[in-house]
Amino acid sequence: MKPEYTAEFRFYAELNDFLPPNQCRRTMLYRFSGHPGIKDPIEVFGVPHTEVELIIVNGQSMGFNYQLQAGDRVAVYPVFKSLDITPVLRLREKPLPNPRFILDVNLGKLAKRMRLLGFDSLYRNDYRDADMVSIAVNEQRILLTRDRRLLYVKHINYGYWVRAVNVESQVDEVLRRFDLHGSIQLFARCLVCNGVLAPVAKADILDRLEPKTRLYYEVFHRCVDCQRIYWEGSHTKNIRKHVAGFLAS
Repeated sequence: MKPEYTAEFRFYAELNDFLPPNQCRRTMLYRFSGHPGIKDPIEVFGVPHTEVELIIVNGQSMGFNYQLQAGDRVAVYPVFKSLDITPVLRLREKPLPNPRFILDVNLGKLAKRMRLLGFDSLYRNDYRDADMVSIAVNEQRILLTRDRRLLYVKHINYGYWVRAVNVESQVDEVLRRFDLHGSIQLFARCLVCNGVLAPVAKADILDRLEPKTRLYYEVFHRCVDCQRIYWEGSHTKNIRKHVAGFLAS
């Protein structure tokens, strides 16, 4: 019979969202045999590896390849939004410079809002889990999901469990998590297919416009993929006012 060892674990900040109440913000014992990779006990506690930015073992930063030893004291931290942790070991490459997303079937409204703000956001209501994982890995996209189970897939490097249920709160949450406020480009993407919008001459689409649209508007954009036509109607004033709130955050 293999000997049993113990190690101490503590999770910090929003990583406690994944823990049951009796384990939040406290040191917990983990019992094990052999020398498992440290990612295994972290996920046994219920915390997906994609949510972890820094692991400190006995005062030193370690990667996911570290093998747990008897008596280890492990502190696990989420992504730091304002703290530079360059001197210590990062668990993954630097954040993607131009983040692109893929969203699960529960986040259709969020996908539309992210496109409205100019972010490349793939979404289909018939995506299978395997499809999303494959696309996220092959295209280096950030997987946004309400199903934390997806984030345990070992090949997923970038992912985030969206906590909020209300779409407005979800938008605010994602913008803050990935520090996207300075990257907002309003009306840059098609809300329906995610394609890029490009300026188009009114004369080139005149036959596709309703009489009042033809009369009152002069500036138009067309999706390069699905060819839908967009213009800034009366509703865009409210959209700009609403987005101003995110920019001021």
